[in-house]
Amino acid sequence: MSFIVKITKIEHLTHDVLKIQFEKPEGYLFRPGQAADISLNKTDWYKKKNCFTFTSLLSDPYLEFVIKTYPSHQGFTNELLTAKVGDELILYKPFGDIQYKGEGVFIAGGAGITPFLSILKELQAENKVGNNKLLFANKTKSDIILEDYFQTLLGKNFVNILSDENLESYEHGFISADIINKNTEDQLKYYYLCGPKPMMDAVERHLSTLGVEKDFIVKEGF
Repeated sequence: MSFIVKITKIEHLTHDVLKIQFEKPEGYLFRPGQAADISLNKTDWYKKKNCFTFTSLLSDPYLEFVIKTYPSHQGFTNELLTAKVGDELILYKPFGDIQYKGEGVFIAGGAGITPFLSILKELQAENKVGNNKLLFANKTKSDIILEDYFQTLLGKNFVNILSDENLESYEHGFISADIINKNTEDQLKYYYLCGPKPMMDAVERHLSTLGVEKDFIVKEGF
């Protein structure tokens, strides 16, 4: 099943990340953390599906994606850079394995933040953010998506790790077993992972080293 929907708003969040809002079909339901395929409703593009995670709430009157663009690939996301309000997308049914199970440590790499954005926004709306923590890995400070939002929402429970910059108040390097261990507390039972596969594989190895059982790891990959 698919729906044709119009773009209602486009905004740049960083130098290479777009926030796109579009029409919400009547009765369209998704769970925070889920994703859907979309394609552009125009010649040469309508058969080319691409998967993105919802960053809106189910209660919002619109749907929203936060999308990292890759102009050098000359693909779908590059095409979105010239999209405008009123352009049509083809939207398919939602899917995805990530869902909130309880307080924990969210570990994201780059655009892998998107399912956690939806989940944390939902927790904020329900006043249930609690002691959840977010470890967010990026190359540079300019790559951090919605840094101010997460800082306001989570405070000291928001930890940034930068691989290509060494800045005060930011961890430097890659997400390590030591960084994870420093941010682990007894009440934080779950570990939510989303990011590029090499990062995901490394983090899972770290969690295994720390004795975390697979039942407490919730993950998504792309």
